[in-house]
Amino acid sequence: MSRLDDLSTWLTHVLGQPTPTLVPASADASFRRYFRIALPDGATRIVMDAPPPQEDCRPFVHVAGLIRDAGLTAPEVLAQDLERGFLLLTDLGGATYLEHFATFDFAPAQADPYMREAITALVRWQGASREGVLPAYDEALLRRELGLFPEWFVARHLGHTLSDAEQAVLAKTNDLLVASALAQPKVYVHRDYMPRNLMVAPLGGNGPGILDFQDAVYGPITYDVASLFRDAFLSWEEEQVIDWTVRYWDEARRAGLPVSEAFNHDFGEFYRAFEWMGLQRHLKVLGIFCRLNYRDGKEKYLTDLPRFLGYARRVAERYIALKPFLRLLDTLENHQDKVGYTF
Repeated sequence: MSRLDDLSTWLTHVLGQPTPTLVPASADASFRRYFRIALPDGATRIVMDAPPPQEDCRPFVHVAGLIRDAGLTAPEVLAQDLERGFLLLTDLGGATYLEHFATFDFAPAQADPYMREAITALVRWQGASREGVLPAYDEALLRRELGLFPEWFVARHLGHTLSDAEQAVLAKTNDLLVASALAQPKVYVHRDYMPRNLMVAPLGGNGPGILDFQDAVYGPITYDVASLFRDAFLSWEEEQVIDWTVRYWDEARRAGLPVSEAFNHDFGEFYRAFEWMGLQRHLKVLGIFCRLNYRDGKEKYLTDLPRFLGYARRVAERYIALKPFLRLLDTLENHQDKVGYTF
């Protein structure tokens, strides 16, 4: 029996009726698959297929409960078979922020009310944080993520072997980024809080529907802010990023989050931490996107490498401590003919 047959048999038992047609709803960078089914009464549901041992549904179920407990919108788990990796979920709709923004060509003025709601929801999510509930975003995890950049982007994708001097520059850069991250106040961190994972909902309600949260951790307060404004699949002008980051800063302070005290009541210090946290994420994603191509055969992710290289370069240009890393990027740029694009 195929996995889809097994899933259909499970759904028939859960629903007490023949399984409706499974229509692909979405796919992500993992091994998970999502299907939409239509019930006889016209309602729709989402079915998650998360094949063990590659995936574990338990974190998804746990974090979905945390999001809903915070008064936000996440899929409700209606039925589950954790051993086989099957979940039946409520359907949060068919339009992500990313898809909706594309309908008006990503005009910031039209995106603004939705991004404001995403900011408010993020502040509420962070305000619900409790230590010991989620895994720690600790030094080991931060460094493991940073290790993806030299392994998969530099060595595998560019075919470049770092010299001892270049390795030292990268190690020093990593030390700076990790120290900055660990010095920040700790909150719940979604880890992919961006328009692709936010579902359009009526404005003025509980904010967007939130998806793809199973890797949530407890860690640096700027991480999800960086994910939201330095997006993996679309880029905003710097002035717009600053405007939204100031809005987050103001809302977070009003909500009692420690964004002011921790950064000496200085938005400039907060923004530097935001940028350095973003750089850690950019380097991680460069590695992940290359791994998705070479290990998993998902080549579409390579088209977004220039976006992250651009993010990384602009951050490195702004800070004296990151100038050696900027020169390393200059060295890697010499491989542009091989990879077919300019940084």
